[in-house]
Amino acid sequence: MAKLLVKLQRYFRRKPVRFFTLLALYLAAGSLVFLHSGFSREPTVTGSQHNPGTGERPGLPYLGVMQLSRGFKAMAMMPERARRHRPRFKSTSKELAERGKAGDYGSTRSRTLRGRSGREKEEDRARYIGCYVDNTRQRTLRGVSFFDYKKMTVFRCQDNCAERGYLYAGLEFGAECYCGHKIQASNASESECNMECKGERSNTCGGVNRLSIYRLELAQESARRYGSAIFRGCFHRPDNISIALPASQLMLNMSVDKCVDFCTEKEFPLAALAGTTCHCGFPTTLFTLHEREDEQLCAQKCAGEEFESCGTTQYLLVYQTQVQDNRCMDRRFLPTRAKQLVALASFPGAGNTWARHLIELATGFYTGSYYFDGSLYNKGFKGERDHWRSGRTICIKTHESGQKEIESFDSAILLIRNPYKALMAEFNRKYGGHIGFAAHAHWKGKEWPEFVANYAPWWATHTLDWLRYGKKVLVVHFEDLKRDLFVQLQRMVGLLGITACEDRLLCVEGQKDGNFKRSGLRKLEYDPYTPEMRKMISGYIKTVDAALKLRNLSGVPDDYYPR
Repeated sequence: MAKLLVKLQRYFRRKPVRFFTLLALYLAAGSLVFLHSGFSREPTVTGSQHNPGTGERPGLPYLGVMQLSRGFKAMAMMPERARRHRPRFKSTSKELAERGKAGDYGSTRSRTLRGRSGREKEEDRARYIGCYVDNTRQRTLRGVSFFDYKKMTVFRCQDNCAERGYLYAGLEFGAECYCGHKIQASNASESECNMECKGERSNTCGGVNRLSIYRLELAQESARRYGSAIFRGCFHRPDNISIALPASQLMLNMSVDKCVDFCTEKEFPLAALAGTTCHCGFPTTLFTLHEREDEQLCAQKCAGEEFESCGTTQYLLVYQTQVQDNRCMDRRFLPTRAKQLVALASFPGAGNTWARHLIELATGFYTGSYYFDGSLYNKGFKGERDHWRSGRTICIKTHESGQKEIESFDSAILLIRNPYKALMAEFNRKYGGHIGFAAHAHWKGKEWPEFVANYAPWWATHTLDWLRYGKKVLVVHFEDLKRDLFVQLQRMVGLLGITACEDRLLCVEGQKDGNFKRSGLRKLEYDPYTPEMRKMISGYIKTVDAALKLRNLSGVPDDYYPR
């Protein structure tokens, strides 16, 4: 054996090319075996779960979900036309043959049984009550909702709904979670709830327009009663209150929690206390919640709780309940290819993701991106995976600057934010994720000074480049958007060529935070900016301010100064 090895060694020393050729073939063969084993473990989807022609969910425009790992890379290599007309998941030929013998529900039944065994383990905190029909325009569970197309589990959905005091948690399409206090739909066959959870394949998470619903046995009574109702303020009684606030109830023993409970049960997002009468409704043009009154005008004690105020017959004390206002939650791709490419341009950390959330709710259309961010796609930004030139999205997120990139767009919304806040937000995102925070060591280490030195000049050049090379630029300041969302969003939607529906914009105001808002609880206990940093950034602020005024635009907001 030793002689044979010596001979091989001498042979390959004389002919090294053959040695490296054999080595390359060996590595290639190993890679192919690894890829084959990876794809053979991917989930399958029965023909009934997607529209065979388009790969879309029935009743929704092109909402198919694609795997974001190896499967996505394989799909990305296909021609666009081929991608659009194939199922979203890969099935082996053996699985297809078995499905042909057993029918489409063979794999469905096994998944349902696996899901049922998983449900039995969840009995201590939730009780599975069945598969229900859902409708994108009239949701079965009308509380809050969230999506995760990569890590959704039954427990995660139940935990989020229970934490907010809801009675029911429902999972749909393997990745969508809906909460509610009341089920407003009919039962469906158990075989129709046939999609595995994205985060745990041993459990079932609904199906296409089908909800797997659980009753949350351990949702605390105090959480259900008080929940997370948000105080909206004191407002004058609307002229036609029976139309503005269509549901009402006389409560001689009135308290805040009783009125909130009543309106939550009636599935309304607003609870308005008027002395001994509780009114429920939606924010509309008849009751916009834009003109707040002095709270002393509503300071009449509640009959059922002496330490609470319950408003008067003329001045209503308004709370926002846990019920989600679904008038602005439907979203889809553009029905026809857009003739113009509109950029949603900003420096990183300036609130671009938040602005996308607002635009999607206000218009009902998905936004796209110059990049691809898997975490955003998984959280429901379904235009994220489209090529930015596809023409299927209402506008395109971009942080690019430079003449060539800017001139690729026909018009733009330029979002500008206070550089001190934008730099800190981007630093947190870079080292802590979209809604996380950078560690103390990063702020105190060399990372922060280097970051400011590199990114602060870009904050200025980004705005200057868009003002110089942009063809039709609408400047929106992040601070103005926060302070007066209704008016600023109307301006943005107008540039996109969409007629703004006022009721829809009012709905957006109630859902404005989205899933990418930092809690604000972990604020730094010190100012990270040194005097040298402040001096440098102040110079950039003055430069941008002068450039805006040179184009007859309002300069930077006052809160950029002094610093």
